[in-house]
Parts: sequence; structure tokens; C-alpha cells
Amino acid sequence: MKYQIEHTNLFRYDTMVDQSMNDIRLKPRSDECQRLLSYRTEINPVSTTKEHIDIWGNHVESFFISHKHNELMVKTLSVVNIQKSPLVYMLKYSDQMRNIFNSKLFKDHYLHYINESPYTFLYKEQVDEIVQAVGGEVDDPIQFSLDLMGYLNGSIAYDGMATHVGTKAFESWPLKAGVCQDYAHVMLGVLRAKGIPARYVSGYLYVGEDSALVGDSATHAWVEVMVPGIGWLGLDPTNNVEALENHIRIGTGRDYADVSPLQGVYRGGGQKSDVKVSVTLLEQ
Repeated sequence: MKYQIEHTNLFRYDTMVDQSMNDIRLKPRSDECQRLLSYRTEINPVSTTKEHIDIWGNHVESFFISHKHNELMVKTLSVVNIQKSPLVYMLKYSDQMRNIFNSKLFKDHYLHYINESPYTFLYKEQVDEIVQAVGGEVDDPIQFSLDLMGYLNGSIAYDGMATHVGTKAFESWPLKAGVCQDYAHVMLGVLRAKGIPARYVSGYLYVGEDSALVGDSATHAWVEVMVPGIGWLGLDPTNNVEALENHIRIGTGRDYADVSPLQGVYRGGGQKSDVKVSVTLLEQ
């Protein structure tokens, strides 16, 4: 699957602003299943960017605008090739996997993805409620992750008006409504509470025609679970599917705060923002 992605962020300010410093995290990754073929950033007012890799392995472009402006446009254009096959439903939790999963070395290595983070925090009562509904104890973390994904998909209504970008897992769960970010944060909170390493994934979703998938209006979010001896496997609780060739990965982290697409500070008044994302299938 070969895709072209066009992502535009437009900010309009109530007053003239200056001293604008920003970080962009919108450059798709290249790995064993996904290859970035081309990428460019357009910024208006024109500014040069400086790129670095953050602690989570994400591409970050930083730029600074010193002169006054009342509008900021950041557009990224990417072409990505993805080749991925279904895997998670074919996995069997073996004795070797169990030994790795229960080892101290495994827990220590993935400690960042086992500890709770601000966005993924759930009260113990909330975790117990969800775990009980899924089936109780976690004997098989692979099957538990799949069951949890299905349960959250059936329990949370997709509603773009129910939550906002700062909503935490413990706040969205009682609402039983939210967007992909909320599905992912609740799932991460439960997995980590049960000692299963899991991380937040930011990316794009290709829906296409006659598809039941949802979450393509802006950047999409899903979860990756560390399967002992196998590696990171993507699960999308918003759509109750394994993240495969329709899911284009940008970055990973503990939660949304680590992969926010565009964040920064400026000196001036209030703002209004508009986001447009277009994912086009070029080759299949």
C-alpha cells in the first residue's frame, strides 16, 4: 500500500503575535514494515527547521518565528509505503513467552511503558471494573489485550464532542464516549496496571470507500503492545482491529503528550485553529 498524506495546520490569532517557537512531530517513521519515500514541510511565515530525534525515537522539527504575524500555516506532505500482514490473531502464548514476560529484565527494560503516565491514569476501581468485565485475571497477555480492545470498542461511543485534547483516561471512561485518543489512553491505563508494556501510537488512518473504520479526520491514535519474543504489535481499540496496512505510523510514546503533532509557545493573544488531513491511496 502506497499512500500520499497531506496534513495542514492553520492558526489564526486574535492579535499580532511574535516570538513563536514550535515543534512538529508529523514525519512518518521508517521501519521493517513501513518506508518513508518522501517528506517535506511548508511553513508560512517562512521559517527554517532544525530536526532531531527525541528520546522515544520520533522525528522532531523545531522552528522559530521572531517577526510579527497574525496567521501560521504548517503543512506536511508525505509519501509512505506499507507492507504488513496479520499476525496477532495467529500468536499462541508459549512457555518461552511466559518466562520472558515474568522476568525482571523484561519488566525493567520496558518500565516506561508499564508505569502510568498523566494521560493514562485510571483509578484502581476503574481498572478493576474493566478487568472484571474482560474476564478477570491476566493469564495470557496477548489474549487479554485482544479481549480488552474488543470490550473498549463496544463500551465507548465515538463522539468528537464528548472530550477534548486534554482529557485524561480517568475522565473519559465514566463518559463512555470520546475519540481515538481516549480509547487509546484507557486501554493503555488498563494494560499497564496489569504489568503489560504498551505504548501510545500517533499516525494516520486510511479509510477509503465503503469502510467501517473511523478516525481519519485528523491524526489517528492506537496502541502497541510488547509481545515477548515477537516485538511491538499494534491494536486499534477505536476500530477493534489489528493495526495493519491502513495504519500509517508517525511516532510513539507514553501518551499523547509525547507525540503531540504540533506544539509550541508564542507571545500574543488568543487563537483559532483548523486541521485538515488527506490520505490518498496511490498504489495497492
